Amino acid sequence: MTVSPQGSSPRLRFRQNPLRWLYALWKFWRPHTVIGTSLSVLGIAIIVLADGATTSVPNGLGMVGTALAACLLGNLYIVGLNQLEDIAIDRVNKPHLPLAAGEFTISDGRWIVALAGVGAVAVAAGGGRWLLGTVGLSLMIGTAYSLPPLRLKRFPFWASFCILAVRGAVVNLGLFLHFSQRLGQPLAIPGRVWALTVFILLFSIAIALFKDIPDIEGDRRYGIRTLSLHLGQRPVFNLARGLLTVGYGGMVLVGPWLAGVNRPLLIVTHLLALAALWIASFRVAPLHPHRPGATLSYPNFYQFIWKLFFLEYLIFPLACWLA
Repeated sequence: MTVSPQGSSPRLRFRQNPLRWLYALWKFWRPHTVIGTSLSVLGIAIIVLADGATTSVPNGLGMVGTALAACLLGNLYIVGLNQLEDIAIDRVNKPHLPLAAGEFTISDGRWIVALAGVGAVAVAAGGGRWLLGTVGLSLMIGTAYSLPPLRLKRFPFWASFCILAVRGAVVNLGLFLHFSQRLGQPLAIPGRVWALTVFILLFSIAIALFKDIPDIEGDRRYGIRTLSLHLGQRPVFNLARGLLTVGYGGMVLVGPWLAGVNRPLLIVTHLLALAALWIASFRVAPLHPHRPGATLSYPNFYQFIWKLFFLEYLIFPLACWLA
């Protein structure tokens, strides 16, 4: 190993320490996004299969595995490209990330991102036009988000738009059409999928807002104009919590009219998740410094929000399967 000029940690080489290198790759891949992407692919597949589609186990596993591989490689490309462009910012906000810490060099990061992008497109092309369109559009938006000259992450509206477009609309609708086509089902998007898509759109905006709250120092230093810088951390926190409240409340209100879902399960689980959200929000120490039990930091709460995101892709497909 050699010491990288990018940070204080020694550069990792796969042949010298494969386990540590793979762990650094896991951090580079951003584990919470890997879990979120995996659950969204599996969740949408279950929703389509809940309509009574039949397929052999090998064909079903191949269909889901192809989509999962393409989406995970696309995820690596998007988050890796963002880290390549944000090394200086991450040294302030996220010094544990491999590029910021010096575990990977810029050359390492570029190779990983390039291979991931090419691999994502190649695997998606083998899965059919809807999967290729889903992955290709996601990569294009992810590139515009991070890479100059556009670098849309500099602008609060466009930064939120990129995140909600990929996680909300492109992934849910594109994968639903992909799986429906592969299983020979009509390419018509039912109301329950639209409901999930709108919910995830709101959730994605909230994630984009929550993401910037703990990163205010690095963003200020390097000119990333987030809403947290414009309005302050507390107003943005309240705005993001309000969006999630609208999302959960809306799902509860439309639940009784959704076809193809177990309505009592859908309503009760979303009410419980909403309650958990508000209880956790009162435990955020920077907002409630004198409240007993307020032990969560902004990054802790942000990770909790991701857990609620993961939970949605367990609750909603289960409600469809049990309909």
